[in-house]
Amino acid sequence: MNKPEAKPEAANFLKQIIEKDLETGKTAGKVVTRFPPEPNGYLHLGHAKSICLNFGLAEEYKGFCHLRFDDTNPLTEDTEYVESIMQDVRWLGFDWGKHLHYASDYFEQIYQWAEQLIKDGKAYVDSLNEEELRKYRGDFTTPGQESPYRTRSVEENLDLFRRMRAGEFAEGQHVLRAKIDMKSPNMNMRDPLLYRIRKVSHHRTGDTWCIYPMYDFAHPLSDAIEHVTHSICTLEFQDHRPFYDWCIQNVPVPAEPHQYEFARMNMTFLVMSKRKLLQLVKEGLVSGWDDPRMPTISAVRRRGYTPESIRRFAKRIGVSKAESLIDYDILEACVRDHLDEISHRAMAVLDPIKVVIENLPEGHHETIQTSVHPKKAELGKRSLSFTKEVYIDAADFMENPPDDYFRLAPGREVRLRNAYVIKCKEVIKDASGKVVELRCDYDSVTLGGKPTADGRKVKGIVHWVSASDCIDAEVRLYERLFSVPDPEDVPEGQDFKVHLNSKSLTVIKNAKLEAGLANASLEHRYQFERVGYFCIDSKDSRPGQLVFNRTVELASSLA
Repeated sequence: MNKPEAKPEAANFLKQIIEKDLETGKTAGKVVTRFPPEPNGYLHLGHAKSICLNFGLAEEYKGFCHLRFDDTNPLTEDTEYVESIMQDVRWLGFDWGKHLHYASDYFEQIYQWAEQLIKDGKAYVDSLNEEELRKYRGDFTTPGQESPYRTRSVEENLDLFRRMRAGEFAEGQHVLRAKIDMKSPNMNMRDPLLYRIRKVSHHRTGDTWCIYPMYDFAHPLSDAIEHVTHSICTLEFQDHRPFYDWCIQNVPVPAEPHQYEFARMNMTFLVMSKRKLLQLVKEGLVSGWDDPRMPTISAVRRRGYTPESIRRFAKRIGVSKAESLIDYDILEACVRDHLDEISHRAMAVLDPIKVVIENLPEGHHETIQTSVHPKKAELGKRSLSFTKEVYIDAADFMENPPDDYFRLAPGREVRLRNAYVIKCKEVIKDASGKVVELRCDYDSVTLGGKPTADGRKVKGIVHWVSASDCIDAEVRLYERLFSVPDPEDVPEGQDFKVHLNSKSLTVIKNAKLEAGLANASLEHRYQFERVGYFCIDSKDSRPGQLVFNRTVELASSLA
């Protein structure tokens, strides 16, 4: 019986729009998208979805995706953020080629268009202070009021605007506003701000400018300059679209892009507000933007997530117009699935108990060959040293176990993974009663999974390392940064930090690792067998002082 053919992936609504535009010739056969981050912080997983979407659509339809920095607010921007964003986009596997742009590239053109709006009677200089501006704007139940400065003449507005550019006025003394409709039910159309004074040095233009365009004004005009065909953003900008269209219609732009909105990505156990993430960094609640507990792209990269797993995740959750809360388990499952495919296997004992194998001679050293990856023979073999003394994990021994316990206990047997069966004969304790050593015998015929000398099969398998031929390393076990699915659901008078997980990081200083991990590299991922997936810490690890980060557990902790 023939298997049914797999159904092609259903096109999301953005693909449907693009395909229709291509079919009708609306965009002259071109697809140009853009990813426009503001360089005022590090990108997070929500941005990763947008990167995958915008670059992915351009790639699929043989178009271009521009990387354009929205650098219109010099108060918060820095070249550090520009460089980190470029690194993040490249790490995710995308390349903007020659299409690298900055809103600041267009400052002169945007300024000239602002003057044109003034000449056309569609913009004016307002001298209300910040509190008055807020009051005159009204709210969702109260119509706005026209500013007393709204009737200034074209000549007066041009003079004031040019003097604003020349630096004659203090910050907040004047702003430039569009003249639209103060009674509009859409707050974004109530004479929105176009320019404000900022006497701050810009990271690219220095002190050339002291007035800067507002994002909602610069964004559509930048899209038009770059001939973007599909300007894709998240749903919170849906109410901004009428002003986007107003700008395109009232300025002599070289192209007429259109804005489309999709639902932003919200995830359990995370906050994805740059402001709140910056708060965690500034208050020292995390070690930095790249702390592996953070949801930033630089943080998950340091933790050991792979770009492939992030792209799989973005594809799996899809694109829609409906807001939803994505379970963090879905991301971890995508990470786990890819790591299982690529990770080199190794053994690590995080809480060691020494095992002395008494029926081995002193100085015994045996090399056991096993696979680097059980399903990838091309990765070759790795060598394990089997010696008289080994370490096993304390969790794999119980002095008074129940009947259904299949690990090591007094008088019971267990198999050392990839090696021999051992039987516990004696338990050694220190003065406090803590178990510090186990005396065992091994069965010499059981190498490679073979039955015991009398033909029995042993169920329990534990991981181990040679006590004399292992390395010490620091191992960092990361949990979720927040202890509840919705960290922003807080009691009155408190903030999201009340839900910080006090157990989000456990540091193990002297874990025992198999000797081959002395040559561990940043380019590889490792499955510590029976423990989890790990990577070398890119920041703190160095030869002779290795630090490993746990990327994800072998199975979901919430399962």
